[in-house]
Formats: sequence, C-alpha cells, structure tokens
Amino acid sequence: MEEFFRKVQAALKDQSLRKKILFIFVAIVFFRALANIPIPGMDPSRLQAFLSQSQFLGLLNIFSGGGLANMSIVMVGVAAFITASIIMQLLTVLSPKLKALLHEEGDIGRRRFYQYARILTLPLALVQAFGLITLLQTNGVLPPFTPFETLLNVIVISAGSILLMWIGELITEFGIGNGVSIIIFAGIVAAIPGSISQILFTYDPSQIPVYAGFIAAALAIIAGATLVTEAERPVPIIYAKRVRGAKSSSGISTYLPIRVNQAGVMPIIFALSLLLFPRIGANFLVKMQSPTAQHIGQTVLNLFQNGWFYSIFYFILVFLFTFFYKSIMFEPDTVATNLQKSGAFIPGVRPGQTTAEYIGQISNRVTLVGAAFLSLLAVLPLAMQAATGNSTLAIGGTAVLIVVNVILDVVKKVDAQITMREY
Repeated sequence: MEEFFRKVQAALKDQSLRKKILFIFVAIVFFRALANIPIPGMDPSRLQAFLSQSQFLGLLNIFSGGGLANMSIVMVGVAAFITASIIMQLLTVLSPKLKALLHEEGDIGRRRFYQYARILTLPLALVQAFGLITLLQTNGVLPPFTPFETLLNVIVISAGSILLMWIGELITEFGIGNGVSIIIFAGIVAAIPGSISQILFTYDPSQIPVYAGFIAAALAIIAGATLVTEAERPVPIIYAKRVRGAKSSSGISTYLPIRVNQAGVMPIIFALSLLLFPRIGANFLVKMQSPTAQHIGQTVLNLFQNGWFYSIFYFILVFLFTFFYKSIMFEPDTVATNLQKSGAFIPGVRPGQTTAEYIGQISNRVTLVGAAFLSLLAVLPLAMQAATGNSTLAIGGTAVLIVVNVILDVVKKVDAQITMREY
C-alpha cells in the first residue's frame, strides 16, 4: 500500500504526467457532455424498456460509451471505428501488402494502416446509424421520420461517431493508454451510479441472501477477469553462446510469454458487430410488400429475440472468433523464425518448423481456455438474470473485462513512466 501511494504521489508531482492525466479528464468530460445531447423525437420510457429487454442493444450501449441509452448524437459511439479496425486486420489475411504495413514497416506502416481504418469508419458509421434508427423505429422507440429527417439524423449520428474516434486518438497521443478503450471505460463507469440507485430503489429485505450472492459473484467475476487477463504460459528459451571478437557470452535463459487471452475483447466486439446485420436485414424484409419476405424477416427477428437462441449463437461466435483473431495476431512460424535468427531455441525442440509446431500447439491449448472464458463472459448477463430473477442484478461480463483491461493497462503505463523518470 505504501508503494502504491508513493507512486501516486510521484505521478502527481511530475508535470508531464499531470498534464496527461488532466487531458484525459477533460476529454472524458467533453465526451460525457456529448453523450447527453439527444436526437429529437425519442421516447425515453420506451427506450429504457427496450434496452432492458434486448441483451444485444445492452452490449451495443457498452461500446457506444453509454450514448445509446440516451439516444444521443454519439449513440453509435466508437463501434464503427472498432469494426473498421477489425475488418482491416482481417484483410491482412488476403492482402500481403496490408500485412506488411501492419507487421513489417514499423510505426510509419502502422500509421498508414490505421489511416485506411479511419477512412473505412465513415461508411460503416453511416450504415450503423441508419440501421439503428430503423431498428428503433420498428420497435416504437422513435416515431416515423421523413426522408429529410432520416438523412439529417444519420449525418448527425455519423458525425458524432467520427468525433468520438478523433477524441479517442487524441487521448492515445496526448494522454495515457488506448483512447478508444478509455472512452468505453468512461461510459461503463458513468452508468454505475444509476445502476446502484436502481438497485436501492427496488430494495427488498427478503432478498438479502440474493444481494449477498450477487456481491460474492461480482467479486469472483472481477477476480477471474483480472486473473485471465494477466495469465500467460511461459515457454522456456535459451540463447546460444556467442563470441564477438575477444568477448564471449554464455547462454542466457529466458522465456516466451503466451497470453491466455491474446485477443482481449476483440472477439466479443466483432461478434457484436456481426449480430447487427441480420437484424438490419430482417427489418428491411418486414417492411417489403412480399409476404414471403415479410415472413422470413419476422422469423429472423423472432429468433434473435429468443434469449436462449441469441445466447447460444453469441457464445459460438465469440468462441470461434477468439481462435480466428489469434491466428491473425499470433503467427508461430514468424516467432520460430525470429528465434532462429537471434540464436535462441526451446530446450528439447529442434529449431525451425518443429519449433513453430510446438509453439502453435501450446498457443491453441492456451487459447482454448481464453475462448471459453470470453464466451462465458458474453452470456453472463442472461445467466445472472435467470439466477437472481432481477434484471437489475446482472453483471455485464464484457463490461467487467473492459474495465479490468483498461485499469491494468493505464496502471502499467503510468508505472513504466514513473520508473523511467526515476532512473
């Protein structure tokens, strides 16, 4: 505890760190102000009822930083930019040039890569804004708009999404940590007082055992999310003896860390983005004149409104996308080649292809645990609601994971900067 307070004091005394923390605070305040500017014509009571019944929109509200709950001008949030980034990363599988930009051309290549992602964000924001307006109109949350009103709202909401993307990148550049993650984190934390007041408002003394179980489950989930986020599988590595001129260095033993959760929350985000399109398509089919198209659209909507179907489908998507995302971001062949070039080897394993296969097997086994964990977090709110019988007593596993990741990332970066200044 003394060490913690010492580092907090050191961070506040350092002028550069103080400016970065202040910049993050100002950016968050500006974002929260935008999240409370609603688009015209919404029905707040219908919106809250609709959000409470839809796990999908509840998750989308998380990635909008809480903007969807207020039907604000930033209701799409940073979801469009995150989706664009994921699409660009998936395209690296098909395009060697994009893969080289991201992995081989250093900082300049990464800047160009994410510039393409920013360009792709605009059409995705337009599509998502129009799809959300259509979905909310279908469910009576928004009244029917004229074509001009629809176009105006789509432009305003898309502009809000681009503005949030810009604020997030400013936080990344002038603050501490990943700006997009901090915006989502701020939206989640801002919703906590409202959730607590709602629980207190519906307080029932006969439900004290349920409340106690809920608190115990919340602490266990937070501990589990922290443990899995930090967990890694060390693979021992030995560097061969080197001779340079008259100097020689003996073999050095170290390890290659393979994280249990290599993908972070990206599989959940990608699955969430993918689940948006069937609903948008179904809403269009329901409005068509053809009875067959209307029947198909209504069938799809009914399926996605079924909690069990949605949860099972969502679980499978997150599980599969965790492995898919890992295969893009972690390449055993590249790791084995780099080890061989640097004169390193794994004890008992031949260099080259055998090392790549060995690392790949370990990575797959470790990712299996991470994929199961992420999938369980995705469907956690439904399980909590079924166990407690109270919609207010539901812990969003995705929200917990984001909060834990952001806090750990910011703490590590602040600690690194303090240590750098001490030396």
